[in-house]
Amino acid sequence: MIDPHIRMRHIRCFLETARLGSLSAAANALNVSQPAASKTIKELEDILGVPMFDRSGRRLALTMAGKLFQQHAGSAMIDLQRAQDLVREAPRAPSRLSVGALPTAATFLLPEAALKFRDMHPDCLLRVTTGPNWMLLSQLREGALDMVVGRMPPAGAVEGLSFRQLYSEKVVPVVRPNHPLLSRSWQLEEIGNYPLMLPPSGAVIASSVRSYLHSIGLNNVSPAFENVSLAFGRRVVQRSDVIWFISHGVVGAELENGTLAVLELEGDLLGGPVGVSMRDQTLSSAEQRDFVSVLLETTKAHPTRMYRNDHSG
Repeated sequence: MIDPHIRMRHIRCFLETARLGSLSAAANALNVSQPAASKTIKELEDILGVPMFDRSGRRLALTMAGKLFQQHAGSAMIDLQRAQDLVREAPRAPSRLSVGALPTAATFLLPEAALKFRDMHPDCLLRVTTGPNWMLLSQLREGALDMVVGRMPPAGAVEGLSFRQLYSEKVVPVVRPNHPLLSRSWQLEEIGNYPLMLPPSGAVIASSVRSYLHSIGLNNVSPAFENVSLAFGRRVVQRSDVIWFISHGVVGAELENGTLAVLELEGDLLGGPVGVSMRDQTLSSAEQRDFVSVLLETTKAHPTRMYRNDHSG
């Protein structure tokens, strides 16, 4: 039996705070004062008898109890919303599919799949959200997203989620087409002679890039830029000698048309599987199943655009 002291405001405030990692941001989103939001969270923690957030850092982080509550409360809220809509809406409103996507997937795979999906479900509104993997997975857990097209969830964050791999993607260093290192033989350590653009610490590929640089003797590197955005990275690289370490999918079109070039290395940088994450306790709709099928078909139809497990190039 649900504790009668728990109100909808407790759950809404908790989910917004968990999603945004900040009481002030959650308060703004809910249009309440920060003291009111703080009081609401404290009430919920008193009712449940456990702390829901670790307040030791600058950003509020969920405790184990908080993660468990987010997973189930978020799913319950989205199911309640759907139940309300089904009862209120007659005739039935157009369906909607909310998909989160990393920039690497949003550049090519998702647009191609979206157009095919549109032919299958012309009345379904496809809502696409981009952002870092951790944020998208958080929104998936709480029910704000139906699926996430991105990297595999980290080992400690797979509970309650299913993952289906689409392809494997490598990380590459890219430069402008007339970069000095492209015109001659060079040594790996020379990378350190040029300004670097690296993924920020919150990016999934950040540790892989840092580990590679460490393996070639470039320890404690101080990058000139931290970025995974195509618009910013492309402009800076094309106008300078910057070397940008980025997922191949983000810059695939630029590499194909020659506006950027790969700085060839011995062996590939570690990348990782890209696929579809969904809540494993949620009944999938016809739209969800069809969109996953379209993603798989698009991946198979364009093997040169995405690095599958058997890709050798």
